[in-house]
Amino acid sequence: MHVLSVNVGRPRPNPWKRVALTGIDKRPVGGPVEVTVPGPKGDGSVGLAGDHAYDVKHHGGADQAVYAYAREDLDAWESELGRTLAGGSFGENLTTTGIDVNSALIGERWRVGSTLLEVSCPRVPCATFAGWLDEGGWLGRFTRAAVPGAYLRVLEPGRITAGDPIEVVSRPGHEVTVAVSFRAITTEPGLLPLLVDLAAFPAAERAAIRDRLTR
Repeated sequence: MHVLSVNVGRPRPNPWKRVALTGIDKRPVGGPVEVTVPGPKGDGSVGLAGDHAYDVKHHGGADQAVYAYAREDLDAWESELGRTLAGGSFGENLTTTGIDVNSALIGERWRVGSTLLEVSCPRVPCATFAGWLDEGGWLGRFTRAAVPGAYLRVLEPGRITAGDPIEVVSRPGHEVTVAVSFRAITTEPGLLPLLVDLAAFPAAERAAIRDRLTR
C-alpha cells in the first residue's frame, strides 16, 4: 500500500458554479509536500501546501483536508469511460495503490510519510466535478457506483512524497466504511442512523442528519 502520486491543484476558471475559480485541476508534483492542519471551513485552506479550495461553502477545512482516491478505481473508470485518467484526474490529492480506500472505516488512521491522517467522510460529487469530467449523466453514474474516495483530516502534520507507504495504524470498532457512509447520504437514507454517533464523522454533517431523522 503506497502513494502513487501527490497532486496539488492549479486554480482555473469555474464555469460550472457561481464561484470564480476551482482547484479541481490537480497535477502530480515531485518531491515532498508539506501537509498541515487547515484552518476552519470557509477560509479555503486545505491540507497540502500550494493547494486551495475556492467553493468554500462545500470544500476545505479540517474534515476535508486531504482527498484520496485509489488508482484501481481510476483504472475501472478508464475501462468504463474509454479514456485515460491520470493521477489527480478526480481532483484527489493522493492517488493510492494497494489499499481499498472505499472499504476504509470512518475514523481509520493512516500513517503516510511523516503524517498521521484520519478517514473522516466520503467525497460527494458536485457540479464542478461533473463539468470537469464532461461525461453525460456523470453525477448519477458516480453516485450509483459508490466508489467515492475518502476525505481525511490531518492529526499529525508532516510531509508526503510519491512512493511513501500507507500504513493503517488503527481501525475503530464499528463497520461503517467510506462506501456505506456515501450510500447513506446519497441513495440509501435508511443507513443514516449508522452515522449519527460516529465521532469521526464531521460534526456538522452529524447534526444535519439528526435534524433530518427527527423531522
